[in-house]
Amino acid sequence: MNREKKIIQTSIIGVIGNVLLVAAKAFVGLLANSISIITDALNNLSDALSSTITIIGTKLSGKKPDKKHPFGHGRIEYLTSLIIGILVLVAGITAIYESIMTLINKTQASYDITSIIIISSAIVVKIGLGIYFQIVGKKTNSEPLKASGKDALFDALLSVATIIGIVTTLVWNVNIEGYIGILIGLFIIRSAIEIIRDGASLIIGERADQETVNNIKRIVCSFKEVQGAYDLIINNYGNGRAIASVHIEVDDSLTARDIHHLSRQISEKVFAATGTIITVGVYAKNEANDEIKKIKSTVMKRVNENKFIKQIHGFYVDDEKQLITFDLVFEFECENPKEVIASITKELKEKYPNYDYYVVQDTDFTD
Repeated sequence: MNREKKIIQTSIIGVIGNVLLVAAKAFVGLLANSISIITDALNNLSDALSSTITIIGTKLSGKKPDKKHPFGHGRIEYLTSLIIGILVLVAGITAIYESIMTLINKTQASYDITSIIIISSAIVVKIGLGIYFQIVGKKTNSEPLKASGKDALFDALLSVATIIGIVTTLVWNVNIEGYIGILIGLFIIRSAIEIIRDGASLIIGERADQETVNNIKRIVCSFKEVQGAYDLIINNYGNGRAIASVHIEVDDSLTARDIHHLSRQISEKVFAATGTIITVGVYAKNEANDEIKKIKSTVMKRVNENKFIKQIHGFYVDDEKQLITFDLVFEFECENPKEVIASITKELKEKYPNYDYYVVQDTDFTD
């Protein structure tokens, strides 16, 4: 079964399960005049709607690329997570409002053993749905399913709180209905904020996971001509839709023909292994004579003294143009990288005045 069908199938199970829970909890809640149970039912209704949105989002994200969206529509899944988070947030706010109104109006609930049985059964169902969503969400790398799974497990916990409220009323005749409803609402809001935060983070653009980075660099560096891989950037456009770029360091004696064949082979091997389309750029390397080695050693020593410089690469000495170029990768904590570059350039100019210097401020996109 392909990814899209598996996500839709799982979401349909979620819709059916939550609709049944809504019906059962609404019946018990109305019968017992219980705001916490009705609120719980409302939360399940939002879950059913979330699963429906997941189905719609999955179908839309699977659309083929077009002229306006050449990278495809995969990021719609991230928008789906945001929408689910907003729905959960609305459910939480509504729960708190209704609970406060119950406290103000001093509404009394009346429970029986049937209420406990139905809510207990709902807890088992929600735990099952939550675990199932999480497993399938991880297997398919579906953020909406992961979000729904997390929400379902929270629902189970909140239903336990509802059970506590029922038992308290039946055993001690103490009505904590409104307080339980507020507690449920707060937990729902907390879950919603986490879902929205995670979805927004993916839309903004997160750092590529280390396993993917290591895998691509390992493939790139497996070619004997490659003496280093730098500036790896991976742009994610949804599950299985990544476009990357990388700079390789090669000896400056390679011809354009050599580099052409090498870059083609790298692109093909990376795509075959990871499904990532990658563009290959080139840094030339020339450390054949002692003077160049001495200059680089001086630069390396100066760079290593600065805790905010993470890496130096692309070092090249052009004797004809009397130009030295290299890139410096700065930690994000560095507040004034331009001042650091100016300081290093000044020191090098004083020590090797015959050269001009071109230093690129690089970003720490991947480790």
